[in-house]
Amino acid sequence: MVVNATFEIEITPEDGLLPGTRRFEFAKVWSGDAVGASRGFMLSAGEPTDGTAGYVALEVFEGRLGDRSGTVAFQQFGTMRGGEQDLRYELVPGSGTGELAGATGVLTVEIDDEGTHHVVLDLA
Repeated sequence: MVVNATFEIEITPEDGLLPGTRRFEFAKVWSGDAVGASRGFMLSAGEPTDGTAGYVALEVFEGRLGDRSGTVAFQQFGTMRGGEQDLRYELVPGSGTGELAGATGVLTVEIDDEGTHHVVLDLA
């Protein structure tokens, strides 16, 4: 099943856990074929203003994905080199509850000129 959605995100900076790192808490409100909310944490290092950085993130979503309801965790692994971005964004295997128990999937994200995050989730 393909799930098309958008989300709004609020990011709150926190103290870094290691020298040269940053930590952020974030909250998302999802709409479209994904209706619900997620909360998570992101750890980053590098110099994003120079186009070289990396981050990892883990978030827990609660709501409906397509016609299935429950909770599920998403994980992200992002790298920026020379201003070019590479992102892996996946549903964490074994993390689903309710109708999302056993779910797997990969997400792709595009950000439009207005800053809206458009997500396509290939949900199995």
